[in-house]
Amino acid sequence: MVREAMTSLAHHVDTCLARIGTGEFAAAFADFVETMGVDQIMVFAIDGDHARCLLSRHFSHSVLAGKLAASYLDGWFLQDPLLPELRQAAPGTVTLHRLDGIGAEMGDDYRRIFFDEPGLKAKTTLIAAGDRLRLFVSLYQSEGTKAHCDADLARLAGRLALMHFERMSEDGPPPPLAVLSERECAVCLGVLSGQKAEAIAADLGIAASTVVTYRKRAYAKLGITSRAGLFAICAK
Repeated sequence: MVREAMTSLAHHVDTCLARIGTGEFAAAFADFVETMGVDQIMVFAIDGDHARCLLSRHFSHSVLAGKLAASYLDGWFLQDPLLPELRQAAPGTVTLHRLDGIGAEMGDDYRRIFFDEPGLKAKTTLIAAGDRLRLFVSLYQSEGTKAHCDADLARLAGRLALMHFERMSEDGPPPPLAVLSERECAVCLGVLSGQKAEAIAADLGIAASTVVTYRKRAYAKLGITSRAGLFAICAK
């Protein structure tokens, strides 16, 4: 059993490494993180007083992930107790923090919105600093789950995320859209550019009703329910 687990882990890590810098990384990375007993993963890039969501996934409640990501981007990231350390982190470093070590520094509303109401009782956050990006890579576990996820694997996850997002082109689609199919991504890009379904349909050579279908599928994968949610998780 131990050998099988190690073989599976090696396969997941190898797959992530092979897909760094590509649109296939997000799915491989999510598969790796899920093996750690994590219920939700969120990756945010912080630049000064601005935040971007690079990845948001809840493995059993997709809408929740999009809702929390949108709330965090709506100014709440400025209340994150780890923000000062992230801003000062040296490039190339990945440091680990547990919820029980920073909980006392959280405001009551912050804890209620991001932990109590969604039922997320454990959190491991990696502060990952690169040459271009400074990331929060947060791994959440729900009430009733086992002990904290493995610290070494969590640090590895933080390092993989940093390597990938540092390599991603700034001119490419917003990173959260990497989990979508080509058509789903194209539809979302049309929505982000302000186009209506008819205009997107004309550009793609498909029916407007098909655009609506792709949009619904994309929103479900992203854990959002509206155009506002799409703008929130893709904010730059």
